[in-house]
Amino acid sequence: MLVHLQTLGCRLNEAELETWAQDFERAGHGITTQAEAAHLIVLNSCAVTQDAARKSRQLIRRIHRDNPQAKLVVSGCYATLNQQQAEAEMGVDLVIGNQDKDKLVDLALRELNLSSMPAQATEPGEFSLFTRGRQRAFVKVQDGCRYRCTFCIVTVARGEEKSRPIAAIIEEINTLHQQGIAEIVLTGVHLGGYGSDLGCHLADLIQAILAQTDIPRIRLGSLEPWELTDSFFELFDNPRLMPHLHLPLQSGSDSVLRRMARRCKTQEFTAIIERLRRQIPHFNVTTDIIVGFPGETEQEWQESFDYIAATGFGHIHIFTYSRREGTKAASLPGQVNNTIKKQRSAALHRLAEEMKLKFYRDNLGREFPVLWEGYSEPCGEDRQRVFGYTPNYLKVGCIVSRDRSVENQLMTARLTEAGQNWVAGELAE
Repeated sequence: MLVHLQTLGCRLNEAELETWAQDFERAGHGITTQAEAAHLIVLNSCAVTQDAARKSRQLIRRIHRDNPQAKLVVSGCYATLNQQQAEAEMGVDLVIGNQDKDKLVDLALRELNLSSMPAQATEPGEFSLFTRGRQRAFVKVQDGCRYRCTFCIVTVARGEEKSRPIAAIIEEINTLHQQGIAEIVLTGVHLGGYGSDLGCHLADLIQAILAQTDIPRIRLGSLEPWELTDSFFELFDNPRLMPHLHLPLQSGSDSVLRRMARRCKTQEFTAIIERLRRQIPHFNVTTDIIVGFPGETEQEWQESFDYIAATGFGHIHIFTYSRREGTKAASLPGQVNNTIKKQRSAALHRLAEEMKLKFYRDNLGREFPVLWEGYSEPCGEDRQRVFGYTPNYLKVGCIVSRDRSVENQLMTARLTEAGQNWVAGELAE
C-alpha cells in the first residue's frame, strides 16, 4: 500500500508526519509524494486561525477530488476542534483527534481494515525524509501548553502538556543521524515547557543531545521568551546549537501584551535579544507579530511599530488578527476594522522587508558552513544554482557546475550579495 502524507501549519505538524511515515514503513507500507498514486492519504490539519481552518477544509475537498479512490484520514487541530464538520466532509473515512495522534497509524490500519505486512517492512526513516526533499528532520519533543494567551486556540486543540522521555528523543536523533540526516529541529506546542511533567527543563534535553549524539546541527522551534534560563543561554557556546531563535513577540506595546495575556514585557524581551547578540555576533532572532488585536489604538500600534523597528528582526511572521471563536480575545471590546488592519499590516510588511535586507547585508563578507538542500535551479547550459542554510538561518544560493552534487553536505560559502529572498555566495573550495 502507498501512503501519502500532507500537512498544513506548524513544524510540530511536520514532525508528526515524519513519525507517521516511519511507522507506516515499519508496517510494510510505502511512502509516496504523489497524492494521486496513493491508496491512503493522511492530512495533518491546522486551525491556528479561521483562515487556516478554511484552508484545511479546502484541502480535504481537493484531496478527495484528485484521488476519490484513496482512503482519507484527517487529523490535527482542525479535525480536533471541528470533528463533526470534518467527518461530514465528502471522502473523509476517519478523523483522529490530537489526543490519539500517537496511535494514528495503528488506528488507521485497524479502523480502515488495511493490511499490515511487517515481514516486508523497509528500513524506516530515510525514504520518508528524503522523498519529501528534506535534509533536516523535525523531532517532536512535547505537546500541549499550560498557558492561555487570549488569542490562541491551539492550546485548546492540543490539550495539556506532555513531554517525551529524553532517552526516546536521543534514540530517534541517533537513528536519523545514522540515516544521513545532518540537522534536526526540536519542536513542540510549548517547547520551552519541555520537561514540566518530567522534572527537568529544555536545557537538560539539549545538554543530553549534545552529549549523547553526534548530529552536526541542532535547531530549536518557536520558544516563548519568558522561559529562557541562564543555563539555556550557555548552551550556545557549543557551535552545534545553531544561533537562531524564533521568539514570538506578538506586539511591541505592553498594554496590548497584557490584553493578550503574554508573560513577557518589551523591556524583558529587549534584555533577551541584547544578551543573545552580545554572546554571538549576527545571532538571528525572528518573531511573530499580530496586527490589529482587539482594542489596539493608534498610539499602541505606533508604540509597537517603533519598538519592532528599534529591535530589528531577521524575519517576521505577520498575522492580521481575525476573531477566533473559543478564545477570550473573540469577546474583547474594540475589534479593529479591516481597513485599519490592512493598512497596519502593509506598513509592517514593508518594515520587515527592510530589516531582513539589513540583516542580509550585515552578514556579507562572512564565511559560513552551509547545509545544502536538494533543490537547485538551472543557471546557463552547464551550471546550476544550489541553495542551503547558514547556522543563523540565512538562505544562500551558490552557482556550481551542473554535474556537481552538494546535496546534504556541509560546505563553506562566503556571502557576497544580498537578494530579496536569499543571499548570493561563493563556495570556498
